[in-house]
Amino acid sequence: MALEHALLVSLREHPASGSELARRFAKSIGFFWSATHQQIYKVLHRMAADGWIEGDADQARTTYTLTPLGDQVLADWISSPTPPEKTRNDLAVKMRAASFGDRTHLLSELAELVAEHRIRLAHYEAMQRRDYPDPSTLIDHELDQYLVLRGGIRMEEYWISWLTEYLEAHS
Repeated sequence: MALEHALLVSLREHPASGSELARRFAKSIGFFWSATHQQIYKVLHRMAADGWIEGDADQARTTYTLTPLGDQVLADWISSPTPPEKTRNDLAVKMRAASFGDRTHLLSELAELVAEHRIRLAHYEAMQRRDYPDPSTLIDHELDQYLVLRGGIRMEEYWISWLTEYLEAHS
């Protein structure tokens, strides 16, 4: 996925300025696709030049919205096939090779990673409780957002489980 598509999704959900998009990335989309403020602004300017978005400037900022062309680009991207994710995981290779080096450093790193994943899991679960108290009532876009959040929760549970299993096996 290109940053352009993540920005199109975010702007389709709600028009925003570059700084608002950066804050949104830090709170939601950024859990699945990260970008710096500088990258966001650079891509916004390119998207505006390509006619995908337009900016409405007021006194302090420019609020961007999708143009009909931007809506079409987003729809075309959603309809296009997504290749399967190719796994490249440095950590898994380190875990496999740990017996050839100093495992104590790796175990320490894994313990820190488990703690980070627990924090992220707690954050996702708090978002779920706050934003989706009754998932059975969700439809359309809200249901999609909820299901992506559930995917994030499951990913964090996976990482915690797998890294904990490795730690326990070597304790």
